[in-house]
Formats: sequence, C-alpha cells, structure tokens
Amino acid sequence: MTNDTQSPEMIDGFHLVIDALKLNGIDTIFGVPGIPITDLTRMAQAEGMRVISFRHEQHAGNAAAAAGFLTQKPGIALTVSAPGFLNGLTALTNATTNCFPMILISGSSEREIVDLQQGDYEEMDQLAIAKPLCKAAFRVLHAEDIGVGVARAIRAALSGRPGGVYLDLPAKLFAQTMEAGAGKASLIKVVDPAPRQIPAPDSVQRALDLLKGAKRPLILLGKGAAYAQADADIRALVETSGIPYLPMSMAKGLLPDTHGQSASAARSYVLAEADVVLLVGARLNWLLSHGKGKTWGGPNAATRQFIQIDIAPTEIDSNVAIAAPLIGDIGSCVSALVAGMGSNWAKPPADWTGAIYERRDKNLAKMAATLALSPSPMNFHSALNVIRNVVKARPDAIVVNEGANTLDFARSIVDMYEPRKRLDVGTWGIMGIGMGFSIAAAVVTGKPVIAIEGDSAFGFSGMEVETICRYNLPVCVIVFNNNGIYRGIDVNPTGGADVAPTVFVKNARYDKMMEAFGGVGAHATTPQELQSALDEAIRSEKPTLINAVIDETAGTESGRITSLNPTSAAKKK
Repeated sequence: MTNDTQSPEMIDGFHLVIDALKLNGIDTIFGVPGIPITDLTRMAQAEGMRVISFRHEQHAGNAAAAAGFLTQKPGIALTVSAPGFLNGLTALTNATTNCFPMILISGSSEREIVDLQQGDYEEMDQLAIAKPLCKAAFRVLHAEDIGVGVARAIRAALSGRPGGVYLDLPAKLFAQTMEAGAGKASLIKVVDPAPRQIPAPDSVQRALDLLKGAKRPLILLGKGAAYAQADADIRALVETSGIPYLPMSMAKGLLPDTHGQSASAARSYVLAEADVVLLVGARLNWLLSHGKGKTWGGPNAATRQFIQIDIAPTEIDSNVAIAAPLIGDIGSCVSALVAGMGSNWAKPPADWTGAIYERRDKNLAKMAATLALSPSPMNFHSALNVIRNVVKARPDAIVVNEGANTLDFARSIVDMYEPRKRLDVGTWGIMGIGMGFSIAAAVVTGKPVIAIEGDSAFGFSGMEVETICRYNLPVCVIVFNNNGIYRGIDVNPTGGADVAPTVFVKNARYDKMMEAFGGVGAHATTPQELQSALDEAIRSEKPTLINAVIDETAGTESGRITSLNPTSAAKKK
C-alpha cells in the first residue's frame, strides 16, 4: 500500500523577506554581508535582486538614503548585528534628519539571550537603541509577520515627512518555515504609502493674499522640493508669479541655475531685504540662520512674514512665527497656489527685481573674472571652473559634493541644470557621504557621477573606491588635494616631530588607490590636465579618480561656517 500524500511546499524567513521587498517594487539592497545575513544576500541575488556589497556599513546606509531621495522608494541597507548595526545607524539617523526614505535591516541576537544579558554573539538590544534615532523601529519575531513588518517599515519611511526606519530581524527568524501558500498570502503590497495631503482652501488663500501684498517677495526652494518631483508645478509657480527664487544646494537644478529669476548670486541681499518669503520644502534651521539675525536683516526682520509649505504641521513656528502655514504635500500645495494665481497674476515691483538682478549680474561678472584666472598651483576656483564647464556640457551628470571649502566653493560655482542632479552633505553637514551617495546615484540612475571631494572628506569613505571598481560604475572622483583639513599649512607649535592635527601626508597620490583596484587614476596639477582627465572619465564611464593638486594655502578655516568654531577667551600664563 502506497501513500500518495505529498508534503506541502514550504518557505522560510529568508525568502519571505526577499519576496516582501520584491512585491513592493524594491529591487536593490546596499549592505555588508556577515552573520546572520550572509545567506540573505546570496539568496536575494539568486532571486534577481541587485545586491551592492560595501566595505563599511555606514557607506551602504548612505547609499540607501541617497537611493531613497532619488527614487521616492525606501532605499534598503542591510547589516550584521551590533557593531554593523551601529555603523549603519549613523546613516539611518542622517537620513531621518534629511527626510530621505530608507530602511535599515539588521540581523540581531536572540531575544531571550539579549533580554537576560547572557552574553550572546554581538549581543545588543538594537531596537531600543534605534528607536530614538529614526522615524520608526520594528522587530519581527515570527515568519508569518514578515509581510506586516516590511509593509509597516515601507509606509513609515514614505508617509508624511519621509525618513529612516529600522527593521530588526533576529537570526532565528530566517530559518523559520511555514507553508508556502500561507507565506505568500501573508505578504502585503503597500497601497499608496505616501498619499497626497491636500491643503485647506483657506490656507491657500491666506498665502496668496500675503504674496499679493508683498513688495519684495522671495521664493526659497529646499531639498524637499527636489524630492517631491513636482518639477513642472514648481517651475510654473516661479514663472507665473515672476518672483525671484533662491535654491538651497540640493534644490539647485529644479530650475536651471542660469534661469532669469535666479537670485543665487544675490543671496545675502534677498535674504536681508525680502518682506515675504515663501518656503517650499525648506526648513528655517541653521542653514538659514533660523530665520533671524544678521542674515535676515537684523532688527528689520521683525516685519518680515513667512509662508511655509510643509507636510508636517509641527514644523511651523519652529524658529520664527509663520504667518501663512500651508500644510500638505508639496505637489498639491504648489499646484493649488498656481491655480489660485490664475493667468493675470501681478508681477513683483520692478524696483525689487531690478535691484536683485543688478546685484546678481555684477556678482556673476566678478565671479567670471575670477574663474578666468589660471594660478599655479590651482586654487578652488580654477579647478572648479573645469567641472563647471563639463557639467554644462553634460547636464544629466550627477554631482556629489562634500568637504568644507570644496563644498562651499562648488555649490556657488558649479551650475546645475536638471533636478536631483546634486547630492551633498545636507542638513547635518556630515562628512563621509561621498562614495555611498556616488555609488547609489550610479546604480539607480545609470548616469555618470562626478564626486567633488575635499581630501579630508574623501578619507571618510575612500576605501569604497574598490566597490566602485568592483561594480564597474561610471563614477569619477575628484579629490581636491591641499594636503590637509581646510589647508595644509598648519605647524606643530611645540616644534615636535608630530605634524599639526590638520595636516596630512604632503603630496599624497590618491589616484594610486583607484589604480590599485583596476580603475583609472589621474594626477592633475593644471586646469588643462584636469579637463583632459575629466573629459576622458565622462566619455569612457570607467571608474576614475583624479588627484587634483590645489594650493595648500587656499581655503579658510572651516569654510563658510568658520563662525561656528568656538574661540578660547583664556590666555595661558
């Protein structure tokens, strides 16, 4: 007698995690393999996902954050437990601060051992640590809950103000099995994770009335406006209103920096003089001097009024009074303003726009004269002028930028022409995002990437050039090498053998690092050499690192934010 009854098909936690991600259109994972998630990376690749393996979890997390910003889907970072989790946590918190949607998935030790503090391998209560540092945190203990856990993480990352989410997956979860049909049924395809939030009609009218009565209006675009992908409506708002606009650094390119209404080259003037400021996806944090003080005209700022578009009501009045809050998603709010303006909206007074554009044109002419110079050795201006011209010829290229002086000069010199083509240090001003952001940009867009790096900033993530070579990504890293942090000229005041804390090895050859991993290295001491190497990198789309030698006396302490450095009032006797 035979038994024809077949055992039901089973599925395990590994495959349920992969299937849950794929069901929601997530096809790429950035991470570092290791216990207990090594097999998850292997299986994900076998199931058709792209798995980009890094040398350090923080850079994988930064890549996930940048991918989230560029795609409006949560980027996925995958780490091992405890130390690996902690490495990824910096990126997760940075993503939350910058409103980039990402999910940090970390393997973890078993709950019963962690809770009794019995000393498991890499024991740590990761969920408790993550909770205060991200938008939301969840733990999944049973295979049948994986679908819910992934769905909740996706919705939390994308809904309202986007941010970072932590998903804790204990090692025991991956090996759990359940009947395949039930497992498939337990998965959730998230529907409308970031629903439109329509602004109240009276709040729209209040904002329009305030703009209509303005004598010196200004539109200020933040990176939230770039993330929103409401590009056509934002352009319509600017051009229909005729109001000058000022983009924050990652909003550059929403309209070309060469647009006739751009006030970037008259930034100090418009911030101090504007009487009504419309904030679109920008916060009045330290980057905008909290909306007060000398930057905003000192005592005269008391009469200024703000209109603020934000999806989070709690952001309103965070630093100064907001006269016209406009709560909703950026696309809906901007389109409502454009509709309310109609076709006969009165343009701003000519004396206001004329004063702005006169200053702008004068400043641009001064900048052009400076850029035309070719000192030896190169300085920031002469080197960045080369990159400026290359980006003008290839506006689809993505610029990644970090450093102190390298960041400050690049954002004012290198014009952007298309939205979401500039990624930089963001709200925290954090160093080390360079290679992670560059890898993500290349992976999710397929476009060439130009990473403009200070030599100090490059040091935080420089080993990831091996990752760039391993995946043969079209990334050209340009290291602005002036032999140190800020500058390479400090000396040890004691006369001792140790160099000053801000000084690096003189005449370092960063290009040899790229060559060591099979990429292209170039050494540039003149604008002509830099131009030749960068042109070839863009043409070939091969992994390239250009060591751009900059005058070590160029630059200032801390760049633009030197005022944030405390100074000692005491004198040692």
